[in-house]
Amino acid sequence: IARLGGDEFVVLIPKISADLEGARNQSSGIAAKIQQNLRRLYYLDDHEFHITPTIGVTLFPTEKCSVDDVLKQADTAMYRAKEEGRNQTKFYDESMQDQAQERLSIEKDLRTAVQREELHLVFQPQVLANGKVFGAEALLRWEHPTRGMVSPAVFIPVAEETGLIIEIGRWVLDEAFRVLAEWEANNILGSLDHLAINVSSRQFSGHDFVEDVRRRMRVHGTNASKVVLEVTESTVIDKIQATVSKMEELKSLGVRFSVDDFGTGYSSLAYLSRLPLDQLKIDRTFVANIHADPANAVIVETIISMGRHLHLQTVAEGVEEKSQIEFLEERRCNAYQGYYFSKPLPLAEFESFLLTNQAEFA
Repeated sequence: IARLGGDEFVVLIPKISADLEGARNQSSGIAAKIQQNLRRLYYLDDHEFHITPTIGVTLFPTEKCSVDDVLKQADTAMYRAKEEGRNQTKFYDESMQDQAQERLSIEKDLRTAVQREELHLVFQPQVLANGKVFGAEALLRWEHPTRGMVSPAVFIPVAEETGLIIEIGRWVLDEAFRVLAEWEANNILGSLDHLAINVSSRQFSGHDFVEDVRRRMRVHGTNASKVVLEVTESTVIDKIQATVSKMEELKSLGVRFSVDDFGTGYSSLAYLSRLPLDQLKIDRTFVANIHADPANAVIVETIISMGRHLHLQTVAEGVEEKSQIEFLEERRCNAYQGYYFSKPLPLAEFESFLLTNQAEFA
């Protein structure tokens, strides 16, 4: 951070994504944090004061772009923001500005999505090779009043970057625990082994996560033995001792754990052997390329073998073809999830699907 003079400052962000979209999102998020902190009310001699920061952003390096050029671009963007009313952030590149505005708009709408009851869960069956429903995964959806269905690939990263994922994650736990308890009370659960619920890294790392899960299960009367919490590899490998402690506390209640998208991150045997896991989910990208890429086939085969030797269930995601099932079954994969069996279904449709399936295997 440097002061150029007067009330003008420059912030240089060196550790940023090499991907253009990622860099834009990161810099936009940092600008939003700066503005949020500078906008705080403060007092001088019993008088209230507000700061209205105006921020210009440019990304570099680009071709034939000197240090002076970079500063001029940021300055141009800042003055454009001032011309349009101050107290905002503008990007030098117009296309990036449009994208940044769209992101900010999504963030603004996402902040009220829970209160406006725009979020809902859908449920995708997880099945055995014979077609019997073994479990299900609860997946989050956002139906905006004017945008329609907003892709999770669009709004989840925004929720993660802004911290909104914590509030949203708590809502997901509440809704999933409520549904699970209702299924059991209404004899819909049947032989369903579990409901898998995704937990974000920020949510899991919270100091009160264990107590929060325990309290919400108690409120809804949820059977903990039917709950599987899905976490990513990056979540469980960070601060591993604290991670093990949290997982063991929840496992003492009956909760189980699954590593989502396994194989895309660290995939270290060292951490796998230390963590009290129950399940590995094979990422859909590996499953999709089982027959097209021999390396992917080897990876899938290795994950299944690893799971078997560590006494962990394996669930293959993104199964869309019979030939994929045949490959996975031959390697003794435990269960499958994907469009070959069913797309994610709204609650009522999933309940009908489950009851029909249970009747077939009665």
